[in-house]
Amino acid sequence: MAALACTMLAVTAACGGDGDEQESDADSITVWIVEDLPDRVKAAQAIVDDFTQSSGIDVELTAVAEDQFNQILTSNAAAGDLPDAIGALPLSQVRTLSANELVDTEAVAAVMESLDPATFNESAVELTADGDEQLAVPSESWVQLLVYRKDLFEEAGLAEPTTYDDVLAAAEELDSPDVAGFLGANVAGDAFTAQTFEEIGLGNNCQMVDDAGEVTLDSDECVEALDFYGQLQQDYSVTGAQDVDTTRAAYFAGQGAMLIWSSFVLDELAGLRNDALPSCPECKDDPKFLAENSGVVTSIQGPSGSEPATYGEVTSWTIPAEAATEPAQEFVEYMMNDGYEPWIEIAPEGKIPVRPGDSPGATNFSDAWSSMEVGVDTKAPLSDFYGPDVIDQLTGGVETLQRWAIPQGQGDLLGAIQGEQPVANAVNQVAGGTDAADAMQEAADAVRTVQDSLP
Repeated sequence: MAALACTMLAVTAACGGDGDEQESDADSITVWIVEDLPDRVKAAQAIVDDFTQSSGIDVELTAVAEDQFNQILTSNAAAGDLPDAIGALPLSQVRTLSANELVDTEAVAAVMESLDPATFNESAVELTADGDEQLAVPSESWVQLLVYRKDLFEEAGLAEPTTYDDVLAAAEELDSPDVAGFLGANVAGDAFTAQTFEEIGLGNNCQMVDDAGEVTLDSDECVEALDFYGQLQQDYSVTGAQDVDTTRAAYFAGQGAMLIWSSFVLDELAGLRNDALPSCPECKDDPKFLAENSGVVTSIQGPSGSEPATYGEVTSWTIPAEAATEPAQEFVEYMMNDGYEPWIEIAPEGKIPVRPGDSPGATNFSDAWSSMEVGVDTKAPLSDFYGPDVIDQLTGGVETLQRWAIPQGQGDLLGAIQGEQPVANAVNQVAGGTDAADAMQEAADAVRTVQDSLP
């Protein structure tokens, strides 16, 4: 995570969320969205136009690519030119803003109070807070999935793969020269590999740090989790480097019994994206075959895990320091009320609502989500391809979202290791035969070195 030292912001009136605010009666605001695909930006602009029509507040919408966000934030902060609101903001970037005191936490708190925190999934609220201080308004999420071939499981009389033992038993039973028992990432230095293992680790109570901030990747729980993943890689998977593209391609070709991927795979699995179509032998006659014969699991519990844990991303709205506070608050509230369903509809497979309804206990937003059309080249509701069990897993997974380091107040550390990717390197080593304890010791030492370098 790029550090934005307070001294870099000398041009601004203050460094932090409590500085002087712009005029509250501003009739125009600037909004960034960390979303740059043209069709999504066009859809977002339509929502913004509706807000302007209803409120009289003009909005200048700017799309920012996720991999360019830190650079653009740095230059704009130094120039005293931060936007009034930012949306589609991943957790790591929320922490970037917070670490540099660039969040108007009072404005965020006011929005949350107006919306009522009881209308949000509790885990999403916790992940976007620092103790009692709310850093962002959580909006939507995607979840990491274990996708599995229900038809193959049923034929073999196998249990749903919800535990380490279930997964290993299924991988051993279904692995063959034609079908790998398991497909998962193993490329060194790759964020997708780290994300894949974090899901596995969370289910075994493997944490990057403990509540005191001490690095714990070399704990028994983490070594056990990595040993489990290494066994899958060495004994029941395909040979060679496996990444976000190769794992999906193998499952789509009918060459895998289980796959770890994000919920973004669901529209592609249903054949709704022309550049990523299922190609299994059965798919030629029935393009829906894989979707209709795939189940999903959002949490895999290990022998040391005490409760289900789902890995995923929460994207949020926040209000930076020096914003035009009142119109920014009005805009964010609109995006979480009247604009919420149109915003989620931009990409429902990756925008699962973390605000189920507009009042405590209500589910009007999540109910609307389940019938929204997904896809790129072809559009159709998820429910056309997946049964209620899959839909329930997705919405239920949001309720158990966890992430490393953030709940322990070490979100900055999580961002700081993204360049080096020590966990992905450990996975790669174990896939190649290195002992899990040795690989995790090396990863833990690397994280400790990064931690010592942080301010």
